[in-house]
Amino acid sequence: MAFGLVAFGTALGEQVAVKDVVADYTEDVERVLGYGYDYVHRSDQHLTDLAVEAGAKALESAAVDPRTVDLLVFAITDIADYLYWDAAASVAHRLGLRRAEAVLIDQGCVGGVTAFDALAGRFATHPTCKTALVIGANRTTELYMNRFDTNSLLFSDGAAAAVATRDALTLTWRSSHAETDGSYADFFRMDVGGGARPFQQGDPPAVRDAWDIMSYFDYEVERFSVFAAEINDRTARAVHRVCKQAGVSEDDLGWLVLLNDNPRVLTEQADLIGVPVERTNLRWATQHGHFGAADHLFALAELSASGELKRGDLVALAANGRGMHWAATLLTA
Repeated sequence: MAFGLVAFGTALGEQVAVKDVVADYTEDVERVLGYGYDYVHRSDQHLTDLAVEAGAKALESAAVDPRTVDLLVFAITDIADYLYWDAAASVAHRLGLRRAEAVLIDQGCVGGVTAFDALAGRFATHPTCKTALVIGANRTTELYMNRFDTNSLLFSDGAAAAVATRDALTLTWRSSHAETDGSYADFFRMDVGGGARPFQQGDPPAVRDAWDIMSYFDYEVERFSVFAAEINDRTARAVHRVCKQAGVSEDDLGWLVLLNDNPRVLTEQADLIGVPVERTNLRWATQHGHFGAADHLFALAELSASGELKRGDLVALAANGRGMHWAATLLTA
């Protein structure tokens, strides 16, 4: 079984300089500027509006009739436009995917990588599946989450999409690996609005932030630092395992695409994996911010457009996300 990516599309919010808007989000300006981001993107469009725009561009670039698409895999980070509602089904309908199965992946920032597991599974078990569309999207709902002050990634609004076809010869899928540690499942949740505690008048709807995670570790810096190191270590382990599955080593990697994390974390992860930071998505991270589940597809689109991605390059995609999940996917350009 083989499939590959043949075309991309992106839809981004308005790009704004971090230094110009940071004071609107936090009083701790120097700390946020110290993360090293230059720009983020903000949009008034809904999450699915961005996804539809990116998906349409990818289909047009691939010259694919939407009516022939067999599968949509839609990965999201933030809350969708509505509750009690299937965002993937809505995106499929609005794109004109009349015959496609629609799959929603809601695993936070890691969803843009675990989406490849869903693609691989459908291509492997459904012989009639020939063409798929994969979309990652993020649109921060600022009433619920502070895009600058929730954690050390600065969140941007945008979507990226790719058309995947069976037996394609470009960016072909080699292997995927994912693992989960549910002991951290309560990190970054929103405590009100769900079935356990529905919205009530006066309830402040806010996502848990880094300070809430610190409370889990009793505000002990050393224990929190161990957790931060574990995130990096398990990201590196995911890359090691996906390389082992494919019969290659980290030394064979031409590119490593991580989350659009801040430069310090991104550099630490690249060093652990053994890939020079110049062969990562660092430059796009600082210039665009963190698109959640769209980071990896966006970086692949940029790499493809820049001409830096050479035939035969091995590309590893790796991420962590709330849950907690760690995942990696290996592609050959």
